[in-house]
Amino acid sequence: MSFLLFFFVFAAIVVFLSIVVVNQGTVAVITIFGKYQRIMTPGLNFKIPFIEFIFKRISIQNRSMELDFQAITSDQANVNFKAMLVYAVVNQDENTIKNVAFKYMDERSFMQALIRTVEGTIRAFVATKKQAEVLLLRGEIVQNVKLELDETLEQWGYHLIDLQLNDIAFDESIMRSMAQVVASNNLKAAAENEGQALLITKTKAAEAEGNAIRISAEAEKIASQLRGQGVALFREEVAKGMAESAKVMADANLDSSLILFSMWTEAVKHFAEQGEGNVIFLDGSTEGMEKTMKQIMAVQQLKSNDLGK
Repeated sequence: MSFLLFFFVFAAIVVFLSIVVVNQGTVAVITIFGKYQRIMTPGLNFKIPFIEFIFKRISIQNRSMELDFQAITSDQANVNFKAMLVYAVVNQDENTIKNVAFKYMDERSFMQALIRTVEGTIRAFVATKKQAEVLLLRGEIVQNVKLELDETLEQWGYHLIDLQLNDIAFDESIMRSMAQVVASNNLKAAAENEGQALLITKTKAAEAEGNAIRISAEAEKIASQLRGQGVALFREEVAKGMAESAKVMADANLDSSLILFSMWTEAVKHFAEQGEGNVIFLDGSTEGMEKTMKQIMAVQQLKSNDLGK
C-alpha cells in the first residue's frame, strides 16, 4: 500500500515537472546537461524531468530603453543626446534564438554592449560634423545608426526597429553664444529691412513729389493758356464793342473820341472804388485828360497802320 502511494506521488511529481507553460510572446530554450536541445513555443509544452532544463525564457516582443549621453563635434562642442531605442528579436528561427540565448552571458552584458554600440556610432558620426550642422542632421544621424547597427545586431539575433532622438542640446555656454549669434543676425536683418524700407519710402516720396510738381506745372500751364485765351477773348469783345459804338456814333455824326472819354472816366471811377485807400496819382485836369486821350488815339493809330501793312 505504501509502495502504491509512493508510486502515485512520484508519478504526480514527474507529470508536474514535465509540464511547461510558455507565455505568448515568449519562447523557452531547452538544454540537456547544459547542451542546447530545442525550443518551446508559446502554449502547453512537455519536457523530460531531471534531464531537460529550461535554460532561458526569451521575449520576442518589442523592447525599449532610454539613452542619455554626450558627444563632441569636430569643433569641440559638447552635444547632449536623449534618445529612445526600440528593438526586438529578429524572428523565432532556431539559429536566431540560439544567438540570443548563448551570445552573451546574461541580459546585463547584452544591454551594456547594445548601449555602448549605439552611443559609439552616434559619437563617431557627430565627431565629423560641426555644431551648427548637428541640429539639422537628426534624420541623418538616425539613418547612419541603423545602417551601422543592423548588421551587428543581426549577429546577436536582434534588429533595430526605431531610434528616436528626443532631445539634442548643447552646453549652456554654447547655447548662449548661439542665441547671441541668432540675435545679432536678426538685428542685422532688421537693420537691412529698415534701410530698405527707408530707401523705398524716400524713393516713393521723391517720386510723389516729382509727380506733384509735374502735375502742378501741367495745371499751371493749362491755367495760363486758359487765362491768355480769356484775356484775348475779353480784348476781342472789347474791340468789337468799341467798333460797334464808334459806328453808331459816326452814323449819329458824333465824335468817336467820346468813347475814349467814357473809358477814361470809367477807369478813374474804378480806381476810386477799388483802390482800398492806396494812393494813385492821375492827372485829372483837362490838359491831362486831353494828353492821355491823344496818347491812346496815337497807339490806336499805330495799330491800325500795322494792320494795314
